[in-house]
Amino acid sequence: MSIQEFMTGGKLLPITRWGEPVMHQQTEPITVFDDELRELARDMFATMEAAQGVGLAATQVGKGISLFVFTCPDADDNIVSGAFCNPVVILPEGNARNLQSQDEGCLSLPGGYAPLARPDHAVCTGQDLYGQPYTVTGTGLLARCLQHETDHLNGIVFGDRLSNRVRKHLYQEHDAVADLYPSDWPVSPKLDHAQ
Repeated sequence: MSIQEFMTGGKLLPITRWGEPVMHQQTEPITVFDDELRELARDMFATMEAAQGVGLAATQVGKGISLFVFTCPDADDNIVSGAFCNPVVILPEGNARNLQSQDEGCLSLPGGYAPLARPDHAVCTGQDLYGQPYTVTGTGLLARCLQHETDHLNGIVFGDRLSNRVRKHLYQEHDAVADLYPSDWPVSPKLDHAQ
């Protein structure tokens, strides 16, 4: 069954913000691959698209389970979409490890961006929405996305990987535009200007 089937027809869910306990805790492994799980993935795709994101973890919609969805370009601008259950990221080591620093953001801290160095290549293994083995090799932004979303499922937000100084600037950027994002965003759309 194609992932495209899950990329339409979902309902929008409010995006959980940094600071909520679910965002900072290890998730539970998925052991039941049922229609309820697939419906959640469909809703997550709809929510991610409405929020103009490239990846969304279950923790970001308040669910403490090991699931994320993504639609993200790789280094060759190929758009790759998928849904991972119980993902594990394998990163290159030694001479094969090439760090790339670029601005990173998070839908759970909308409007804030900060440079973060991550390996420019990542292999993510896990299961699909039916419990079948699933592997994606990511380059470029896709490599970053796979790392970022798997971090979420381990209770890590990308701000945890920043120095105090850079993290402070990240929060200032977010705070400057936070009023534009309703508490149930993207169910309620982003405002054009502060009310």
